[in-house]
Amino acid sequence: MLLWQKRFFVGILAKFQTSAVGAKTKYGCARLVRKTNNDQRKTNPSMATALKNLNDYKKDNFKDISGKTIGIVVAEWHDDITSVLCEGAVETLIKHGAKKENIFINTVPGSFELTLGAQLLAVQEEIDAVICIGVVIKGDTKHDDYINHAVANGLTNVSLKFNKPVGFGLVTTNNLEQALDRAGGKHGNKGVEAAAAVIGMLSF
Repeated sequence: MLLWQKRFFVGILAKFQTSAVGAKTKYGCARLVRKTNNDQRKTNPSMATALKNLNDYKKDNFKDISGKTIGIVVAEWHDDITSVLCEGAVETLIKHGAKKENIFINTVPGSFELTLGAQLLAVQEEIDAVICIGVVIKGDTKHDDYINHAVANGLTNVSLKFNKPVGFGLVTTNNLEQALDRAGGKHGNKGVEAAAAVIGMLSF
């Protein structure tokens, strides 16, 4: 990367709200954490997550990631949920050797912006992997279909373009209860799953 390009992207990141972990709260990503009663929630047994807890993953082949630098992009929309997903991702990274000072948390307005956020991080040589955190809940229109497909395709393209792991921490559900179930609820934490997937790819 040319010198002027490095300066350009450093300038962008300064405006992009990049911050070292621990600058805000415990890990720098918690805003409003909603307390929920897991026992009062219902789930659709036909959903894949109902058959497997998101916190369960294979770690036998994980390699040391203490020297890796990882960027996390978190959507501010539904921040009561994305903050919990972010905490799960950070805790998982640290649990498996990542250093707090090597984890950078960035925010974007919504899930649709996750793709550009991921690209702005992945283009930097110092970044080894990116984790994207967001929530899309189905409403009265088909907006969720368009957003989900766009984000999935976009993050896949970013990963392939830069040959870097991009963790898919996007919760896509039919209602709020299902989203909460996947943010530290009865089905685990999607952020944990996304972080574990990234560690697995860094160990590839």
